[in-house]
Amino acid sequence: MKIEQKIQDKLTQDFSPDYLDVLNESHLHSGPATESHFRVLLVSDIFEGKPLIARHRTVQESLKSVIGDIHALGIQALTLTEFETKKASLIKSPACKGANK
Repeated sequence: MKIEQKIQDKLTQDFSPDYLDVLNESHLHSGPATESHFRVLLVSDIFEGKPLIARHRTVQESLKSVIGDIHALGIQALTLTEFETKKASLIKSPACKGANK
């Protein structure tokens, strides 16, 4: 099973999210790895009242079985209210200095 699918499945299982977007950005980076750089937008009320660092730690803990295979993971962890208020979408990562051009 691909890492992207493992991320999707694990976050769905652990958070029952209102919205989940997993983006594989590996093609934007140099090197042979095809599944090494990801961004996640996860919307769940489990994050209600939690500071940003606690939200990120919760997501990282959920993904501990695949985190060793990931070089970079960008996380946006929002409550449903924050998501709707901000009209949030998945933020793109900055350009990688070693990216293939």
